[in-house]
Amino acid sequence: MGFLRRQIVTAALTANAIRPVPGYRSAVPSFFGGWLTTELAPHLMTLTAADTAAHVLRRRADGRRPRRRLGLALAGLNLAGQAFLVGQARRSRAEVEDALVEGLGVDYVEQLDAKPTPAELATPWRRLANPFRMRNVDVVVDKDVVYAPEHGKRGLLDVYRPAAGTDGRAPVLLQVHGGAWTIGNKDQQGIPLMQHLAAKGWICVAINYRLAPRDPFPAQIVDVKRAIAWIRDHIAEYGGDPDYIAITGGSAGGHLTALAAVTANDPDYQPGFESADTSVAVAVPHYGVYDFAGSTGLRSAELMRDKFLAPRVVKQRWADDPDVFEAGTPLLRIDKDAPDFFVIHGAHDSLVAVDQARLFVARLRETSGATVVYAELPGTQHAFDVFPSIRSAHVVRAIDRYLHWHWNGWRRERALAAG
Repeated sequence: MGFLRRQIVTAALTANAIRPVPGYRSAVPSFFGGWLTTELAPHLMTLTAADTAAHVLRRRADGRRPRRRLGLALAGLNLAGQAFLVGQARRSRAEVEDALVEGLGVDYVEQLDAKPTPAELATPWRRLANPFRMRNVDVVVDKDVVYAPEHGKRGLLDVYRPAAGTDGRAPVLLQVHGGAWTIGNKDQQGIPLMQHLAAKGWICVAINYRLAPRDPFPAQIVDVKRAIAWIRDHIAEYGGDPDYIAITGGSAGGHLTALAAVTANDPDYQPGFESADTSVAVAVPHYGVYDFAGSTGLRSAELMRDKFLAPRVVKQRWADDPDVFEAGTPLLRIDKDAPDFFVIHGAHDSLVAVDQARLFVARLRETSGATVVYAELPGTQHAFDVFPSIRSAHVVRAIDRYLHWHWNGWRRERALAAG
């Protein structure tokens, strides 16, 4: 592929990242192109600059100067677009901080163990050089622990814990992977957040769960509840506090995170373990599906329900059994007892429209007595946090601040209640 063709392809990717191609049919290719281009913008910018420099230095014998000038002009536009994406990602630091201040108050940092330093808030450029290297020597991972033996590998979980150990009462985070309820594994998502928190003393649990269409919904939420029950019974063996469980996940995992949070102890989702306590202290869903039933009237939600959820995930048409869809809709299950939430969504999400998050947050604030923080990230695609990037680094550290704020408040309340 020649220089001009490479720049044309790069221009298409960059333009789609800046303004994703709309429409249900183009959602998946628009997402894949936009997601990687947006989160790897510094790397793409470096490659574009290197390719352009090599092209300029390479002597051309054919004398096709106009074509050369066209390629160089396009390369210049690509570099400008990629610089815009990098700048937009860097601004996510201020955006998530503004969301925390709006939701918790300007003095929330006073309730942390220590205020974040400028170094802790800066973009970690060195660590982002290889975004797919996600190891931390300060973290130990216990892999393939059984929590649901009857489900084989889908009933396994991993436990991330600090190598230095804990005091035996560490806070616990449950990570629920995404993958459209049909694909995915526990070691593919949420790694940056779990590594970060485990290094700071948390116990993090990442689970597999049964997948559709082999196991139609609600098997997935049943397994999430089963994992919460397992944590209650066994996490003390790993140094965790079974009384404090936070839950997080993205996409389908965001849906299951939100649904688990607003359906605490629902016996319909706890067959055979109805008496187990499956409540959580706080939920942090990323780019989740909150309108499983298409109840909001959003066309994108109705298309997802009819074109994908019904035939692939639920294995029933909505018209034949609307109850299973409505019961599985977090937006419809909110009541005054909902826990605290930190909801995160990208404004450019091609797979799950940001309108779902806006409506979910509005309903939480209207109905529940919970603290609700909402960060809507401009220029951000679905799955932005799967691997370390400028944006995900700032979001991970914002979640860190939020969860430590929440945990400290929870401990104070417990101490007061104990007298």
